[in-house]
Amino acid sequence: MTVTIGALSERAPLETRVSLVPEVAERLVKEGSRVLLERGAGTRAGFPDSLYKSVAWGDSPAAVLQGADIVLTVQPLSVEQIGQLKGSAVVVGFLQPPGRAAEIRALQARGVTSFAMELVPRISRAQSMDALSSQASIAGYKSVLIAANELKKFLPMLTTAAGTIRPAQVLVIGAGVAGLQAIATARRLGAVVEAYDVRSATREQVKSLGAKFVETGVSAEGEGGYARELTAAERTQQQQALEARIAAADAVITTAAVPGRPAPKIITRAAVERMRAGSVIVDLAADSGGNCELTRPGETLEHQGVKVVGPLNVPAALAYNASEMYARNLYNFLKPALSQGELKIDWSDEVFAQSCLTSGGQIKHEPTRKALEGAK
Repeated sequence: MTVTIGALSERAPLETRVSLVPEVAERLVKEGSRVLLERGAGTRAGFPDSLYKSVAWGDSPAAVLQGADIVLTVQPLSVEQIGQLKGSAVVVGFLQPPGRAAEIRALQARGVTSFAMELVPRISRAQSMDALSSQASIAGYKSVLIAANELKKFLPMLTTAAGTIRPAQVLVIGAGVAGLQAIATARRLGAVVEAYDVRSATREQVKSLGAKFVETGVSAEGEGGYARELTAAERTQQQQALEARIAAADAVITTAAVPGRPAPKIITRAAVERMRAGSVIVDLAADSGGNCELTRPGETLEHQGVKVVGPLNVPAALAYNASEMYARNLYNFLKPALSQGELKIDWSDEVFAQSCLTSGGQIKHEPTRKALEGAK
């Protein structure tokens, strides 16, 4: 039986991306699947309905949800939307398991098989499916543009008839995918860049991009390529070493995150007050509370002449390319399970096994199951 793959227009605030772009939809149809879309699904991302050539259209969101065997999504489906799914449906997308208890219980109760793109293992074979990385690279790029827009200085050095303008000093805190893209972008725009990460293994990556690595004497290597949470003593040591570099920077971009937990507070009020007036902090961790003590998620505030920007859902600001990259991640994830238009999931494949959140009325992801059982 031909599998039907559906996608909706996203309804979450600030969300402009779409989970299925015309290029990927066409590829799925050519390989034997049926694609069912809500009208206008891609409009806000820059993909009008006219670009989707071989798809079927649902008369309403409910029609798509009820008619799809596989539902692709950017943001988690609501409890109401989950109630409209087939019991045999498969949902794939960002499902945000740490903070979506009601939605996860609804998926469980409905018997839906769901895969969280956040849980895709970080192994070589799954790099093309790594949606966290694809979207983080967009956020890192955009963060530098935000900083450049808010800064009262040029980023590059300029030699003019009025004299030489010195380049801006940019400090990037966190050298994961977002941080490395921020470093590369700031360097391309001519800034002098320093960077810091608690994972000492990132030192060579930072240097390879032309930035100086800030040494603090703190290393916190964690599992899966993430940093572990620091001890109180380590945080104090890190803070003392970083505050001098923060004070010297014209722009600070923070990207530090711990999966499933609030973002670590790295920049204190006192550190902000040591910065020069006119300086800027762009806090990419605002979605999870922020790395700066003064960050207000979704707002830009000014404290003693220093701007603190807390942007939310930054990848959605570049919705066209973000949607292209995300849709390709979803396609690469699904492709091994699609054979001549039929869905056949190989549960011995660690990619499917480890990214499965719910299936057959059970919560398959152990940390999520334990968290929900503890919340009862």
